[in-house]
Amino acid sequence: MSLITNKEKEIINYLYAAEQDAVEVIKVTDDYPELTIEEAYGLQDGLLAHKLVENGTKKIGLKLGLTSKAKQEMMGVNEAIYGVLHNDMLAYEWEPVVHAQLIHPKAEPEIAFFMDQDLKGADITEEDVINATKYVAPAIEIIDSRYKDFKFTLVDVVADNCSSAKFIVGSKWVSPDTVDLGNIGMVMTKNGKVAATGSSAAVLGHPATAITWAVHQLAARGKGLKKGDIILSGAMSGAIAFDSGDSIIAEFDNLGSVSMFCK
Repeated sequence: MSLITNKEKEIINYLYAAEQDAVEVIKVTDDYPELTIEEAYGLQDGLLAHKLVENGTKKIGLKLGLTSKAKQEMMGVNEAIYGVLHNDMLAYEWEPVVHAQLIHPKAEPEIAFFMDQDLKGADITEEDVINATKYVAPAIEIIDSRYKDFKFTLVDVVADNCSSAKFIVGSKWVSPDTVDLGNIGMVMTKNGKVAATGSSAAVLGHPATAITWAVHQLAARGKGLKKGDIILSGAMSGAIAFDSGDSIIAEFDNLGSVSMFCK
């Protein structure tokens, strides 16, 4: 957003403050029910631009949401959504996540794609996505909606950068052509007990299909993926809530594992 209106500025400041102060707020559409999905993506851009100024963050990739048919039906929509990953969202397995900095966080298991080429255009295929990917790796995304009780509309969640908070990438990175990315099983445990199981097939049938969809959506806005971008391709299972003292491990067939601890 090059020129933003007072309304857009107000919403951006509202969402930014909620994230910085780790406090939940009422959803944006309660006050602005007329907002469209296109305007919501504009607000997402504005929120990133605000963070660039206030925090010195920079964009390092993209995350996909609502990539399972079950989640889409639950939200009453028929397509996925995307948000932006910033460098200050990257967390590490060896550093505890601080619960006091979050509101009501949840963990989702995902496959991270590391782009080795720029990708742009409405004609990009799944094969193009695979060919442009240098590595894939196991990942945990921490989502943390700023909205009260984690309840929102599609417009609300897009404006809020799709509930993005933190993400952790495992240490095993493999070439995408050495694994069957459409058929990777996953088990996620919390404090040693199985909390969720899933498959990469839950991500629009194949994670590369989800990323292809995102590239097409970006193309409609004159954007694309860049070499060096990290792409979180979508949750392989439902999200699980966690609290201080909880330890989570996600183990993926042929991709190894990724873990996190919350203090």
